[in-house]
Amino acid sequence: MANKQTRSRTARVWTITAFALILIFYAVHLMTRGSLPIRVAAATIGDLRSTVATNGKVEPQPQVNFEAHAPFSGIIQTVDAHEGDKVPAGKLLVAMDDTEARARVATALAALKGAQAADQAAQRGGTQEERISLTGDLQKAQIDRDQAQHDLEALQKLQGSGAASPSEVSAAQTRLAADNSSLQVLQQRRTARYDSADLAHTRATLDDAQAAYDAAVDALHHAVVHAPFTGTVYSLPVSRTEYVNQGDRLLSMADLSKLQVLAYFDEPEIGKLSVGQPVTILWDARPDEQWRGVISRLPSTIITYGTSRNVGEVIVSITDADGALLPDTNVRVTVTTASESNVLIVPRDAVHFEQDSSFVYRKEGDSLHRVKVAVGKLNLTSVEITSGLKSGDIVALGTTNAQPLSDGVPVKVIQ
Repeated sequence: MANKQTRSRTARVWTITAFALILIFYAVHLMTRGSLPIRVAAATIGDLRSTVATNGKVEPQPQVNFEAHAPFSGIIQTVDAHEGDKVPAGKLLVAMDDTEARARVATALAALKGAQAADQAAQRGGTQEERISLTGDLQKAQIDRDQAQHDLEALQKLQGSGAASPSEVSAAQTRLAADNSSLQVLQQRRTARYDSADLAHTRATLDDAQAAYDAAVDALHHAVVHAPFTGTVYSLPVSRTEYVNQGDRLLSMADLSKLQVLAYFDEPEIGKLSVGQPVTILWDARPDEQWRGVISRLPSTIITYGTSRNVGEVIVSITDADGALLPDTNVRVTVTTASESNVLIVPRDAVHFEQDSSFVYRKEGDSLHRVKVAVGKLNLTSVEITSGLKSGDIVALGTTNAQPLSDGVPVKVIQ
């Protein structure tokens, strides 16, 4: 009988204990079931910047960029620099074997002198020998004409006295006419031996010879490359004894303290840009450094970049180039299109827009309260709050379980 009572009491204890545990579990569930897990952020005073980012390529400013190209096909004779060398103005950098170039200059000079002589002879009516010979022919023709005139006059007098026949007078007249004609032809040869077409031809021949000579001299001059200014040799693709073709690039140098970036902005972003806006430049090869610049030229047209991007090419002048950035490197460019200082800002995720109004959920104690706010400037991550909040207010960004936020709901912050 006692054992039966003991077992009965034990069963009642276990039943009461289980029931108590159920009550405790249920109470905890009631206390926690409505608490939304949320992420939060504080409203803070700071700077609000609107930016546009893209890619670009570093290049020297045109006035301090120099490239040398082979003026003719030939052998590299001297290379007196290395890539990365900073060289003074006037230093010898590269020289080609100019033996054939000098021969071409000599040939062109001979042709030029011949063309000059031909043009001068045409302008003067012939060479000196031709002019002397023509002068002698004119003098002889003048004497012959004068003698024919004298003979005609004498025969005409004799005809009056019957001492000369009409046929003799006629023959003298014919001779005089022939001598006059010969004299006139020689005089024309002396004053206008060459017509305008002849003179134009000799002048054109002279111009061609002069151009050929100038080109030969220019090629000879460019066979030896000196630094035109103090700068850095950033590309030197040739070596001594190498054969190069006409037009091949011999070297590139620039003043690396004067660089710019050719930046490619997508067409919809171009309207946000203006000359003078500040720019930040990043290069992956030096991730701990950054450079600054300003927009100096906006695009005048839209081009296709790559296979599908429609972009405008924007020139960014680098204001603090220190020689570390290299031409032809790819960089990231960020333009600040607007900036507000000392304004109250919250993350953009905290602001909700509904028709013409905006609001946030401010955390007050362990619950949320919907607060109407007025917003100002905004960017991709932050929003300026002009009224409705104060610095230090905690606002909800969203839940971690995808449940919607609502006014008055109890919450718990998830870090």
